[in-house]
Amino acid sequence: MTDTFEELVAKQRAADEAHVRVRHLQETYGPPTDTKWSNLQTTTWETAWRAWRDLARELHVAVSDFARAGGKPRHVVEAEVRQAVQHEQQGGADA
Repeated sequence: MTDTFEELVAKQRAADEAHVRVRHLQETYGPPTDTKWSNLQTTTWETAWRAWRDLARELHVAVSDFARAGGKPRHVVEAEVRQAVQHEQQGGADA
């Protein structure tokens, strides 16, 4: 089933938020090569990384399906989705 454009935007937003979480954990814990992470820190980071990876993969498949169904190049749909997310973040009227 092909997602709607709004669903693609929601998936992009979720993937972006998961990526921010991974980056935040990396910044908080420090580089694992410089600082020994505890088992809890390692597990927390790995869980966050897997969530981001899975969301990004799901988004990629959904964008590809949507583009194919609409007869558009995938990179064009991807750019439109990113632009819509950015517009929302900037407080766009359609958000």
